[in-house]
Amino acid sequence: MKQRVRMLLWVFGGLFILLIAGYFAIAFYYQEGFSFQTWINGIYCTGMTVEEANSELLQQTRAPVMTILDDDGESILIDLQECGYREDYSGALQRLMNRQNPFLWIDNLIDGRREEMEPAVFIEEALLREKWDALPFVREEKKRGPGNVELLWTEEGYRLKDSMLHHFDVERGYELLLQAFYSGEDELDLAESGLYCDLPYTGEQEELFALWEKLEAFGRNRIVFDMGAEQIVLTGRELENFLDQDEAGLPVCGGKGQLVIDGDKAQAFITKLSGEYNTYGKEREFHSTRGDVVTVPAGNYGTEINDKKELEYLTEALSRCVSDTGELVNEVHSPTYTRQGYCRGKDDIGNTYIEIDMTEQKMYFYLDGECLVDTDIVTGNLRRKNGTPAGVFYVYGKARNRILRGRDYASFVNYWVPVYKSIGIHDASWRREFGGEIYKTNGSHGCINTPKANMKIIYENVEIGIPVVIFS
Repeated sequence: MKQRVRMLLWVFGGLFILLIAGYFAIAFYYQEGFSFQTWINGIYCTGMTVEEANSELLQQTRAPVMTILDDDGESILIDLQECGYREDYSGALQRLMNRQNPFLWIDNLIDGRREEMEPAVFIEEALLREKWDALPFVREEKKRGPGNVELLWTEEGYRLKDSMLHHFDVERGYELLLQAFYSGEDELDLAESGLYCDLPYTGEQEELFALWEKLEAFGRNRIVFDMGAEQIVLTGRELENFLDQDEAGLPVCGGKGQLVIDGDKAQAFITKLSGEYNTYGKEREFHSTRGDVVTVPAGNYGTEINDKKELEYLTEALSRCVSDTGELVNEVHSPTYTRQGYCRGKDDIGNTYIEIDMTEQKMYFYLDGECLVDTDIVTGNLRRKNGTPAGVFYVYGKARNRILRGRDYASFVNYWVPVYKSIGIHDASWRREFGGEIYKTNGSHGCINTPKANMKIIYENVEIGIPVVIFS
């Protein structure tokens, strides 16, 4: 009996020694690897060394994409794979390895050990900086430069260029991008990060703003030259043309801080105005009823602007525009003339006129664009060198029942409409025929002979000042 007990003790003792030896053998085995039933980030890592576990974990990672939101809410993506992105779990794995007790592997026997860890991340910052510098808003900011305020003279007039507003802090933005990366964030909102700001103005720049306000106020004035058929509006850019400028093109201010008008520019405007609208003493192109365009010599009709009076007016009006009273000038001005046509405008003949075609021996009377009279006539006798003068003339009188006298004649007429010196339009009761080539050998002394019935219509409707265009 004792012998049997002794044998059982030896058997149980041997089994116990074997169990103890096995337990310690397993413990020593896990000294070089992760303990029994160890799961890291969902991967079974039992028995793996730090290097082996790191390799396994890296197989399930991929480089993230960094999203950048600009101030318009547009998303711009940076693929960090292109910036040398890499991960490493070695440090975290080693710390886990250092914390484990291989002799307590039995604690993992039932539930196992499950760990979640973040890797250390690395990036080639030079490559990331290249990506950053290539972003559209970064390129645009670098192109803008440090910011400035400029007053520029352009085809549209003065313009204020203010590049001090809404600047983007490129360097601070890059620092925040790195912070976001190393913090494990995958998005950077530039607007929320306070990276946009307005730069402070210098004293000189503040003075430019004050000058710009004066220019804006000046440009709100309005002077209209009423030329009849046309109007010349001076406002904004047109008014700024009259300002005196320094060598840099900036407007000059006087001793009281007011803008200064350049007298030479005002004179040049009036000279140009006269050049465009003065017709007196100039030949002109005329669209004849027969269909062609004829050149008509100057006569006694036309328009002539009083340059002196107009320069005085313009200078005075511009002075009111730059005054500091705060009242805007808004007025329509009709020029002063030394001579004024029947109608005003570049075409001062208008649509009411008498047209005398000596080649066709025809006369037309247009009233408000309607041809009231279309008649044959007889003009001056060419053989006797009494030809009717060509030119643009005007009706300067009207008379009934006149006797026209000359060196060798005295003729009674019922209707007399003089147009140039002793030359006029009248009826000719002594003629039975009109038109054709009568004028060449049996023409008048220079007047325009007209059938009585048509002359009556002309007389009753014509007004003093109506232009009379005579041509061949």
